[in-house]
Amino acid sequence: MKAEWRTYPATSFLLAVTVLVFLLMQLRYLGQASSGQAVFDFGGMYGDWVKIRPSQLWRLIMPIFVHIGWQHFIMNSVTLYFLGHLVEKLWGSKSFLILYLLAGGFGNLLTMFVTPSVLAAGASTSLFGLFAAVVVVGYASKNPYLKQLGRSYQSLLVLNLLFNLFMPDVSLVGHLGGLIGGALAGIFISLPQPVFSLRSRWLAGLSYLSLTLLLLVLFYVSVTK
Repeated sequence: MKAEWRTYPATSFLLAVTVLVFLLMQLRYLGQASSGQAVFDFGGMYGDWVKIRPSQLWRLIMPIFVHIGWQHFIMNSVTLYFLGHLVEKLWGSKSFLILYLLAGGFGNLLTMFVTPSVLAAGASTSLFGLFAAVVVVGYASKNPYLKQLGRSYQSLLVLNLLFNLFMPDVSLVGHLGGLIGGALAGIFISLPQPVFSLRSRWLAGLSYLSLTLLLLVLFYVSVTK
């Protein structure tokens, strides 16, 4: 366990927070931890609520750690464990942590903007972002390993998005947002050995920031209409 924390501190931290939040939900809402009230109280994204209470923007991040039921929790936790190890090894612990939060945050922002009346939660916004980051790096890299990894993850992304079309309880919008946020973050958050030019990284960073501000402005302008 100690070796795990030393080797993959960011993945271990994210998993620890995810597990802690899930256990607290079980203890607080005995037998009702999957209810809408439980998910909302622990930080699920609910855009209509954030519209009237801008101080609730912390819900852009908190839903990453909130899960609806054991199956949802186990599936995302196992994916985070294995995918996190890979991405943390590629980017480094600090960059990986930032990448995870930025991807998930953008996924929740798009969910808030497009489907404000839907209560959403889960780490999959961030996980889709991690997949997307590996894909864009693999596409641009000359490293054969990264190229093969990128192609493999591209296939996984396409398959998962297709499955989403037939799963009404899954937030396709959140996954697309995580994908967009992760792809942009994967470009401007450089690997230890940079793959993208400084210009490309700046453009990706400005694009992420501009899209975020644009969605926030449009979201709150709609409140006054």
